[in-house]
Amino acid sequence: VQLQASGGGLVQIGGSLRLSCTASGSHTLADHAIGWFRQAPGKDHEGVSRIEKSDDTTWYSDSVKGRFTIVRDNAKNTVYLQMHNLKTDDTARYFCTADPVLINAARFSTIHHFGSFGRGTQVTVSS
Repeated sequence: VQLQASGGGLVQIGGSLRLSCTASGSHTLADHAIGWFRQAPGKDHEGVSRIEKSDDTTWYSDSVKGRFTIVRDNAKNTVYLQMHNLKTDDTARYFCTADPVLINAARFSTIHHFGSFGRGTQVTVSS
């Protein structure tokens, strides 16, 4: 499933942005778990959030918990990542993917995407 992330931009510390994830062609996002990842310069991709296919159960990384919200709008075939209280550490390129795997271990949890990432959308938080 080919997904496109959009809505990034330049925002000051403490500001908010809403990212959108849409599908190309006739794919229905409600048929998939959807994940958000980000990649800061010189770093690996980091799982940020995930929403389950069946019951919309959500997962967040510790770094964004309480500040970011993932939500579906099935009528618009869109998944949003609402970001509040942005920090400079949130500066990264953000990507959305279909069906990332949720990994729950004893001391940590994360999500993993198998395959390539799309173009993503840049979020820059300035001080």
